Amino acid sequence: MPFKSKAQRRKFAELLVEGKIKPEAYERWNVETGRAVLPERVRPKAKAKAKAKPKRVKRKKAKAGKSAAAGKKRS
Repeated sequence: MPFKSKAQRRKFAELLVEGKIKPEAYERWNVETGRAVLPERVRPKAKAKAKAKPKRVKRKKAKAGKSAAAGKKRS
């Protein structure tokens, strides 16, 4: 399993110093990686965001009834 980033290589070197992994395992990964130019960090691809739906505008309903002009009769 070769290293994927410089940060991962540093982390595994730290684990080696703490004795949490064997020196053979670290050396095997280091050899598999070789002299490859590694990025500082590897980040997962960003997921496509869902498009935001436009908000619906509620229309006010006209009140049921007679209009002002039709409701009044002049004598």
